[in-house]
Amino acid sequence: MNLSIIIPLFNEEVTITKVLDELGNLTLPEIVSQKEIIVVDDCSSDNSFQVVKDYIEGKQEYFLLHHEHNKGKGAAIHTALEIASGDTFVIQDADLELDPHDIPSLINAMTKLGVEFVNGSRFMPGLNRPLHAYRRYFGNKMFSALVSLLINVRVTDVACCYKLFKRSLLEKITLKEQRFGFEAEIMIKAIRVKRNNVTEVPVNYFPRNAAEGKKIRLSDGFRVLFTILKYGFFSRKG
Repeated sequence: MNLSIIIPLFNEEVTITKVLDELGNLTLPEIVSQKEIIVVDDCSSDNSFQVVKDYIEGKQEYFLLHHEHNKGKGAAIHTALEIASGDTFVIQDADLELDPHDIPSLINAMTKLGVEFVNGSRFMPGLNRPLHAYRRYFGNKMFSALVSLLINVRVTDVACCYKLFKRSLLEKITLKEQRFGFEAEIMIKAIRVKRNNVTEVPVNYFPRNAAEGKKIRLSDGFRVLFTILKYGFFSRKG
């Protein structure tokens, strides 16, 4: 497996080096023969871009791209996919709400089950997690229930960042969403390819609030809802 780790970055100068440290030191399953880490700065207004530029200097497995204008998380992922060399991809947020040490469990599940898509779930049993905002939790559960109803497959966490997927899957679908709707789009389309081609794995979650840098807003929630309806109900094509 040649693994491309994709990090959409926007105004995370405090946490990004810690994320890069943990990814660089991560012990991956033996099936991973090569990895690369691609950071896409989505026109940050803080010092994030320079922090990463300084960090990766002289490190061959790291790549840094930059958007001249803020385009959105999905757009940053699209930009990374254009230059990624891997046959397998995983999305890693830059804010440390999710633990990079969960990536091996995603890879192991993909390998054991022979699937093309693994979804991280912050709400499956098996891990202890701190309490977090109920309205955000309720919104995500509602979105996950709606996706489950529309595609007739039980999904527990459609909005989780951790999405591990094969290049072979991307060759069967067309991804369009440029912002937070990306997670819902890729999951719906992956399941539509083949229902038993997808699995979920519990992951650790360390939620932030707005004062700590949480960026998702109510408008983003409506965007996710629109995406679910668009691809889950109205659109039947990849």
